[in-house]
Amino acid sequence: MTHVVTENCIKCKYTDCVDVCPVDCFKEGPNFLVIDPDECIDCGVCVPECPANAIFAEEDVPSDQVQFIAINAELTPSFTTINRSKKPLDDADEWNGKTDKLQYLEK
Repeated sequence: MTHVVTENCIKCKYTDCVDVCPVDCFKEGPNFLVIDPDECIDCGVCVPECPANAIFAEEDVPSDQVQFIAINAELTPSFTTINRSKKPLDDADEWNGKTDKLQYLEK
């Protein structure tokens, strides 16, 4: 199994989770992070570190977010590995918790 970054990360891109990952499985896109399903060791240390509550174990992904399992896998090859936290997007706090953000995902 793996962990999955879901919709609430879009336009927030908090990176607190990246600092605690022991295997550097996070990948960074313009306004979203993904977890490489081939690299994730399912340790779960990233989950409590996410201020947006956007990371779930694959088996716990909410039913309305299941498409993000495929999105993480699909975007992994085109996104860049990130292994240190960075400043979140400037308006991250405004976007945190909003719904229907998939349309804003930049690949």
